[in-house]
Amino acid sequence: MHLLHVVGARPNFVKAAPVLRAIKRRGLRQTLVHTGQHYDRNMSDVFFTQLEIPEPDINLEVGSGSHAFQTSEIMRRFEPVVLEHKPDLVLVYGDVNSTVAAALVCAKLVVPVGHVEAGLRSFDRTMPEEVNRIVTDRLSDVLFTPSEDADANLQLEGVPSEKIHRVGNVMIDSLIQLLPAARSCHTNGFPERLALVTLHRPSNVDDSENLRRVLDSLRETSERIEIVFPVHPRTRQRIKEFGLSVPKLHLVDPLPYIEFLALQLRAAVVITDSGGIQEETTYLGVPCLTLRENTERPITVTMGTNILVGEDKNRLTRELHSILDGNGKKGVIPPLWDGHAGDRIAGIVQRF
Repeated sequence: MHLLHVVGARPNFVKAAPVLRAIKRRGLRQTLVHTGQHYDRNMSDVFFTQLEIPEPDINLEVGSGSHAFQTSEIMRRFEPVVLEHKPDLVLVYGDVNSTVAAALVCAKLVVPVGHVEAGLRSFDRTMPEEVNRIVTDRLSDVLFTPSEDADANLQLEGVPSEKIHRVGNVMIDSLIQLLPAARSCHTNGFPERLALVTLHRPSNVDDSENLRRVLDSLRETSERIEIVFPVHPRTRQRIKEFGLSVPKLHLVDPLPYIEFLALQLRAAVVITDSGGIQEETTYLGVPCLTLRENTERPITVTMGTNILVGEDKNRLTRELHSILDGNGKKGVIPPLWDGHAGDRIAGIVQRF
């Protein structure tokens, strides 16, 4: 059996690592394709090193561009790879453009697709990722879900039950594997107690007023706690374009996985619009404030430490002060978030 894995962005690398290891232990042939959707060192290469992912067998080197350009270019470059390698199953991960592009190519060539992290829904089609999730799931032959709500979403959409396999959360596999390294990581230069911030979604950073409101709230909170803000390139560009002031905030470049995980461990609170960070903070028991009106990971709200604050600056400020006063939300770890999701996927793939 020959498996082909497609990755393209930082979240994909975190999800693919445990699956690659588990399949290697079973002695199955596998090929790793990197689309090049993320291509700078902190966004790509260092993640491969820290997660112990082998060098990609193929790098499509697509780079950045609009959603249409990036998706179509991945399809154009990926199709010859599938035709040459003739995989028995292609595994795609998450909800980025690389994911849906690979699924579309395989569907046209009648090559089976397995979707890792299937069934998540925000029910907000203004998010490009939501469109990617829906299309990928409709085209996939095997759907690996992280939680009960994902199963329910797929069943409501008419996906046959025999295609759905709840395996748990592969991101948590990687987190558990690298926790010892994160706990011993020397993050010199960062405060011992901090609030950690990540922002990259267009709704937060492409609107000058929204971004200004968030930064105002963070500046107010910085009177009580040091704020560390690893700045996505898109967000840094917008701050410059809009002429926004960011005094008292520790702005740093995007961090490698282990260093970022180390900061999450010491954070009193995490403020984010990322999907994966909602899951990581739930596992770590760290209060999380998500700057979105909705989430495709509702289990982090119903069971975990996550609170949706949307675009309400006053609520963000209020929740931040509540957490710093010792009233942070408590949560529990969802079922099957136990570090063995990759093994479950490998077992199902072997029987496919």
